[in-house]
Amino acid sequence: MGLLRKIRDTGRVAEAAPPRPEGDMPEAARELGGSVQVRCVDAGSCNGCEIEIAAAFNPVYDAERYGARLVASPRHADVALVTGPVTRNMAAPLRRTVDAMPEPRLVVAVGDCAINCGEFAGGYGVEGAVSDVVPVDLRVPGCPPEPEAVVAALRRVTGR
Repeated sequence: MGLLRKIRDTGRVAEAAPPRPEGDMPEAARELGGSVQVRCVDAGSCNGCEIEIAAAFNPVYDAERYGARLVASPRHADVALVTGPVTRNMAAPLRRTVDAMPEPRLVVAVGDCAINCGEFAGGYGVEGAVSDVVPVDLRVPGCPPEPEAVVAALRRVTGR
């Protein structure tokens, strides 16, 4: 019974949530009700942003506590996190993925490569930035962006 008593006496221990992120909530996010399903799309990145996105959903940063959850199908997704410059081979699949998402939907360009092609600008296999292929609602700069920045962008979308 010593362990149960210790648990009862200690209570729940958790860190306080960080302050709400600055910036306005995107217009389409107002209809989502504080919870979003997220689909990640690698449009041709070096995989650095994907590692940071995975870290944003791990127990340390825990994006799920702010109402963001990863899903495998674009048909279930409200938000698309797109990384990397869009390669010629990924332009059509990216358009189809975004078109398969139900309305209202948001597209978040994660990383410098997704925003302006970064190191890959002018490459022979690069179609362009994400905004050249699909409309982008939110941008997360960095190469790669910190998990805190990814979580802050998702918090702007959920409003939590």
